[in-house]
Amino acid sequence: MASARRRFKAGEYELRVGKSSAGRGLFVEEPIKNGACIIEYIGRPATTLQQKKNTGKYLFWTSDSSMIDGYIHANKARFINHSCRPNCEIDLKNRRIFVFAKKNIKVGEELSYDYGPEYFNLHFSGGRCRCEKCLSSKRI
Repeated sequence: MASARRRFKAGEYELRVGKSSAGRGLFVEEPIKNGACIIEYIGRPATTLQQKKNTGKYLFWTSDSSMIDGYIHANKARFINHSCRPNCEIDLKNRRIFVFAKKNIKVGEELSYDYGPEYFNLHFSGGRCRCEKCLSSKRI
């Protein structure tokens, strides 16, 4: 994912927390261009116990040996939900987590990235996904 051309500085986009199919989500209030650095996922350093258990839903590895706990009020990025057809992707630089647009994102769209199978195995029995793509395919 990392690219030498990427600018690892979050833009000053207007983002809104709102109701989504997965509970609460993060929505854009202005267009965002493909490749833009949208927001940084921030948190406090995880404790040794948190790293060992690795069970918190807002824990994020920043290297092989460091992790942050994103369950803090200031971390608006914690509201970005999973999608199997995401419009964002995560990239790390210097143990910091950044969210980038994978495509042009329109006003009102919910931000999403792929959490990966490990997240579902840890937090959901049977690894059930509730993203729009998976929910709509089950209705067919």
